[in-house]
Amino acid sequence: MNPQVTVIPARSDAMSPGITVMPVMDGDRQVGAWLVGPDSATYRPVVDVTRLAGAALATAAAVAIAASAVVATARRRPAIGAVTMGPGGWVSVKRSACPPLRDGSPRPWWARLLGAHRLVVRR
Repeated sequence: MNPQVTVIPARSDAMSPGITVMPVMDGDRQVGAWLVGPDSATYRPVVDVTRLAGAALATAAAVAIAASAVVATARRRPAIGAVTMGPGGWVSVKRSACPPLRDGSPRPWWARLLGAHRLVVRR
């Protein structure tokens, strides 16, 4: 418990006769209030809207950063490097390696239906 928390002496509430409101202060900031009646006492904390909005903003920023990191890591690399136009209109794929070969997985249904075969480059 914070030793600086103080309870201000009671004052009566004009709207509810018989109920006394005792604010609880933490330095200059009100953190709650005791509502003391003839047969009960209830503590009501104060909602700090600024702190709540800051926490919501920080949570939204953390979720957005995590989502962008997941999208960036899940993105597939292109099969070849950057394609640019060379001199005279030639297509240039400099500094790129051959795309990786595919495994011997079964052909898709549309390739069997069309009678399509995989293009094989022979060197």
